[in-house]
Amino acid sequence: MGKILLTILLASLLSACNGGSLEAQDSGPGSFARLTTADTVGELLNHPAFAGFGRLLLPWDNRDYDESLALSGIGTLMPYHNNVNPAEVVTSLNRLIDDAEQGETFFFDYYTPQQKQADQDKNNTGLFFFRGDPGAPFAIVCPGGGWSYVGSLHEGLPLAEEISRQGYNAFVIKYRTGNLPGGSRGGEQRACEDLAAALSYIFRNAQTLGVSTEGYSLWGGSAGARMAACLASRGSAFYGGDALPRPAAVVMGYTGHGDYSPSDPPTFAYVGELDTIASPAVMERRMDNLRSAGVTVEFHRYRNTRHGFGLGTGTPAEGWIERAIDFWTKLIK
Repeated sequence: MGKILLTILLASLLSACNGGSLEAQDSGPGSFARLTTADTVGELLNHPAFAGFGRLLLPWDNRDYDESLALSGIGTLMPYHNNVNPAEVVTSLNRLIDDAEQGETFFFDYYTPQQKQADQDKNNTGLFFFRGDPGAPFAIVCPGGGWSYVGSLHEGLPLAEEISRQGYNAFVIKYRTGNLPGGSRGGEQRACEDLAAALSYIFRNAQTLGVSTEGYSLWGGSAGARMAACLASRGSAFYGGDALPRPAAVVMGYTGHGDYSPSDPPTFAYVGELDTIASPAVMERRMDNLRSAGVTVEFHRYRNTRHGFGLGTGTPAEGWIERAIDFWTKLIK
């Protein structure tokens, strides 16, 4: 990781010079070391490809991390998640590093500096962009974490990378967390406001980003699945965003969200049979209700699988993301 230290200053200068019509953080072109599972949280935080926003990759806001923790143990930082695969985490991070080396911007601020100044918590937000084919539809992936943290390293970046491998554009949202009046409902409201702001940002800047706004989809796991489902049901404007078309599909994993409406978009849902946080029965009942209301649905219950399994590699849930992408693809084609 010696070359990391040699290039931090250059990357910081490039990031500071970033400009244009988009609020973006660009590490600029350069030669960057790739991460391995033996590298540490400190090396991730100080990597020049992530200069200015590396902390937003980690789950918890305003927390002092043990920077000596190896990335092989990154799962210990995400208590609500299981089956955390450090190799998948590192692979998705290195994909972003590859983009940085090519001079591609992959981190975008969906709030303006003025909005961040008015609400300091908005400094803990942003979008990580995994490019697919130019002009292809996009997905926004909403990682979970019980409104306490955002599990992007496990439930965001690896999913977005898989989506982009299929030619689609994929964004991973970092949203605000923390205790609010109203408990979990307060956290849900604020997170949904962030999702509406991010979605509005993508629509406004779609041409510059190189994405199509036709047939987009919302994805999420656990708390993130509630965000995706709520926004799809109620619309972006309900949460303070622009008046936008509903998504072509919602992909939601292991959540206890039960609200629905006959106007909900087609929905793909999945859960593990051993989930003690999100009841499989509750999920199945919601899907039955949607089906009865005439909504296109696909539902999977996976045996011997617990909550927060991410891609599910090595579990009975492995392969769910290919099925979900196929579900979305059929709807938009």
